[in-house]
Amino acid sequence: MNAIEFRRHLHAHPELSFREHQTAAFISARLSELGIENRPVAATGVLARIAGSAAPDRRAVVLRADIDALPIDEQTGLAWSSCNAGVMHACGHDIHAAVLYGVLQRLAAAPDFRGTVFGLFQPGEECNPGGASLVLAEEPFAGYDVLAVLGEHVEPQIEVGSLGFRAGKYMAASDELRLHLHGKGGHGALRGQLKDPVAAAAECTTRLLALNNEECVLSIGRMEAAGATNIVPDEAYLEGTLRTFDEREREIIHRRIANIAADIDARHGTRTDVDINHGYPCVVNDAILVKRAVALAKALGLGVEMLPLRTTAEDFGFYCKRYPALFYRLGVGHAAGRSHTATFSPDEGAIDPGIDFMERLARQILEQ
Repeated sequence: MNAIEFRRHLHAHPELSFREHQTAAFISARLSELGIENRPVAATGVLARIAGSAAPDRRAVVLRADIDALPIDEQTGLAWSSCNAGVMHACGHDIHAAVLYGVLQRLAAAPDFRGTVFGLFQPGEECNPGGASLVLAEEPFAGYDVLAVLGEHVEPQIEVGSLGFRAGKYMAASDELRLHLHGKGGHGALRGQLKDPVAAAAECTTRLLALNNEECVLSIGRMEAAGATNIVPDEAYLEGTLRTFDEREREIIHRRIANIAADIDARHGTRTDVDINHGYPCVVNDAILVKRAVALAKALGLGVEMLPLRTTAEDFGFYCKRYPALFYRLGVGHAAGRSHTATFSPDEGAIDPGIDFMERLARQILEQ
């Protein structure tokens, strides 16, 4: 099976985060056919291992691809469209997995390198707690000197045959915000009798949004207050997301959110429960790996683009906290459309250059 056939099978049979049972079974079967050692990881993921035939040592490179899909009803009209209603590979994880499969296929056929290559088909990237955290909790690389963890993501803003890189901090840390405001409701015309949670929630939203700056993005996406035209409810609810690029700043913003809620409570007579669910850490790319990757991409005749900060999040950040890591963008062309939409269709022409680049970079790192 070639990488495009592999990709099309995954695309036609998508599964949601932490439900990738058939996906994992398919990947494991294809790897076993190639004689590649593999085992389950993080319940619904697959971890492959290829030992080089050169002088053995404990050096290792981890190549990671995510494998979960999204709750979207596909509308691409492709012959290999999703067979699972309401589930679609709308973020390109099928492309990521196909690239990794192609790399492992080549390495298994010519294992003339020293050290070990791990191929990590990771589940659950799209939702907390993130499959990366579950993988690392199992300590699958214990005893190895992990020189690099490499991962990629499709990018429709970059054309096929080009890659995108950024050294240092790249993608944001993400947190989920939930604020439950308790007050005293009643008749909307008798405000003197109220401890109005709706007014408190409105002021809270305004003050939270004022925290936004170049490296702090906060949005409130859900507001609930189940009253009526002349009824103020006892409770209100806010839900949103926070994105930051520095762990110290992240904690400072957390404290400011709590302080804002406490100040509003003191003036409105309300009581606010603040729940901040820590999500993924920031993706921080190793500068030396970026320099090496850029030089290799240029040597292979691939286009190179340097990337700006990105306020979206990725659980790849967990690997960045533990090992030298590189997360880069694989161009799939503007015609692909927008990811996380029902019509997203990345160009499969990106798969071969993606395989060439990842394989050569892994070999180069192990031989350094």
